[in-house]
Amino acid sequence: MNPHAHPALAGITVLERGWLSSNNILVHAHGGEAGATLIDTGHVNHAEQTVALVRQALRDRPGAPRAVLERIVNTHLHSDHCGGNAALQREFGAALFIPPGLAEAVHAWDQSRLSYEATGQRIERFVPQGVICPGDVLTAGGRRFDVLHAPGHDPESVMLFDAAHGLLVSADALWEHGFGVVFPEIAGEPGFDDVGAVLDTIERLPVALVVPGHGAPFTDVAGALARARSRLAGFKAEPARHARHAAKVLVKYHLMEERTQPLQTLLDWAAATPLFAGVWQAHGRGAAASAREWAELVVGELAAGGALALAGGVVSDC
Repeated sequence: MNPHAHPALAGITVLERGWLSSNNILVHAHGGEAGATLIDTGHVNHAEQTVALVRQALRDRPGAPRAVLERIVNTHLHSDHCGGNAALQREFGAALFIPPGLAEAVHAWDQSRLSYEATGQRIERFVPQGVICPGDVLTAGGRRFDVLHAPGHDPESVMLFDAAHGLLVSADALWEHGFGVVFPEIAGEPGFDDVGAVLDTIERLPVALVVPGHGAPFTDVAGALARARSRLAGFKAEPARHARHAAKVLVKYHLMEERTQPLQTLLDWAAATPLFAGVWQAHGRGAAASAREWAELVVGELAAGGALALAGGVVSDC
């Protein structure tokens, strides 16, 4: 079965995106609801495209009483999940709700507490109208979604679970083949145990279908959990392996933002990016004398693996 046609997705459109942007989950209005709810908004580079996709999905809904986006919900505040917030609010006038942990920092736009400066990633400032807290129930599309705390990849992340339909919106806590980088660990804080606890939570739920933050929806929850636990065990046994993986993700993600960049400019970016420099300080000093030199090694590994192209002193995303 096409996962997008699964019965658990009746009345829901999953806009499956590339890896720079998270998936967008549009829960269409039902009954007397004023409008649809959108879960996560992708990256700022794709904001114009996200607006167009959402507008089309609202219009294409068979029997839809109105093409209105009433509400936006973020599972967490990484740039690939909330980068379209501002553009969608401008276009549709939708109210924005975010997890509570960084709400004050968002209202103040405190770059020292938000992740965009530390990771060297782009974002457009947005203003939320409220919060969704673990333990809350989100009503949308005639459904009741339990808001579940899902720390690990991000300490403030939440998942949304509709028990009546067995539908789990897992964000980056569980993908079909893994989970997101455990950012607390590379920032020097514990996070692996949180990942394991969230996987245990998912296993206890009667999940029929998972819509992850990246990749297609899937039904083999047991298989995904087994793969995630195996990956987690490897990272816990070798934290340096996770750190090198995280460094590659940071570089790859930057190139997805830029598309192409002179190698020296990319190395300058890496050396000036606090999170990358911190990972080198903790785990890369034995391989390179500076964060810049370590970045060059990481770029070489990514190019050798086909994730980036390096030619004539220019790096390009593949």
